[in-house]
Amino acid sequence: MRTPVLRSRNLADAAPRAAFDRLVRRAVAGDGASPFNDQALIDAGDGSRSLVFAVAPPESPSAAELLVGAVLIGQGELELVVDPEWRGTGVGTAMLTGILLDAPGDLLAWAHGDHPASRALATRFGFERVRTLLQLRMPLEPGDDIPPLPDGITTFRPDIDDAEWVELNARVFADHPEQGRITVDDVRARRAEPWFDAGDFLLARDDAGRMIGYNWLKIDGESGEIYVIGVGEPGRGLGRQLMVAGLDRLRERGVTTASLYVEGDNERAVALYRSLGFTDHTVDIQYRRGATA
Repeated sequence: MRTPVLRSRNLADAAPRAAFDRLVRRAVAGDGASPFNDQALIDAGDGSRSLVFAVAPPESPSAAELLVGAVLIGQGELELVVDPEWRGTGVGTAMLTGILLDAPGDLLAWAHGDHPASRALATRFGFERVRTLLQLRMPLEPGDDIPPLPDGITTFRPDIDDAEWVELNARVFADHPEQGRITVDDVRARRAEPWFDAGDFLLARDDAGRMIGYNWLKIDGESGEIYVIGVGEPGRGLGRQLMVAGLDRLRERGVTTASLYVEGDNERAVALYRSLGFTDHTVDIQYRRGATA
C-alpha cells in the first residue's frame, strides 16, 4: 500500500462530512459501535476539534482518492478510526505518526472496543491505559401493560429546563472529565439531532418542584440507550425508580434492546444495572500519553 496522505478538513463542510459519515457507517457495520462519541462529533462540528483525513493516493491520475481513516483531535483528546478493509495495513500507524508530531504531550485517546490493534497502537506510541468504560445491554420484552410515569417524574421542556438540567448535571458529574462540562449550547445541539424526543428525557422533581434527578434516553429504531442518568442525592432509591421508568418508556416506544455506558469502577451503579438485568456487551478504553512521551 502506498503511504496515506493526511489532510485537515472542516467537518462542517458538506463534502468532507459526507465522506466522513460513510467511513463511520462502515466502521459501525464492522464493529457494532461508533468509533466517535457524541461530544467529539459536536466539538468537530463547531471547530473545537480538528478532523484529519487519511486518504490513499490514487494509482492513476484519473482515479479518485480513497478515504481510509480519520482522526478527531482537540480538547486534549483524540479518537481514531480506520476503514475495516484497511486495518492491518499501517494506516493507523501512519495517522498517529503524523498527528503526534504536532500534538500536545499530555493527550488522551479513546478506543471504542478493547481491540488488540488499539492496544498495539497504544503501546507503540507510549499511551497507558487509564480508564475503562463498560457498555451493558439487556433485552426488553414488548408489552401493553406500561404504567404511567410515577409521581414526581415528568418529561423535559425544551428552553425551560435546559439551564436547570445543566446545573444539576454539572453537580452530579463534577468529577467526570466529559459529562460534567456539558453546556446549554451542547444540550441545544443534541436537541437538534434527529434522535431527540423530549418525551424520552425524564426528570425527577421534589415536592418544591426542584429538579433532583433525570434519565435521558436515546432511541434509534429498536435500540434504546440510557444516554445519561443522574441523581442529586444518591442512596434514596431514586436512581432505581428513574431506571425502571426509563425502561418502561423504552418498551412503550417499541425498543427491544436497552444499552448504557458506565465507568468500570463505579461499583454501586454497575450493581444497580446488573440487578435490573443488564449484562456485559463491550468495553471502551481510554489511554493517556504523558507530557514526557
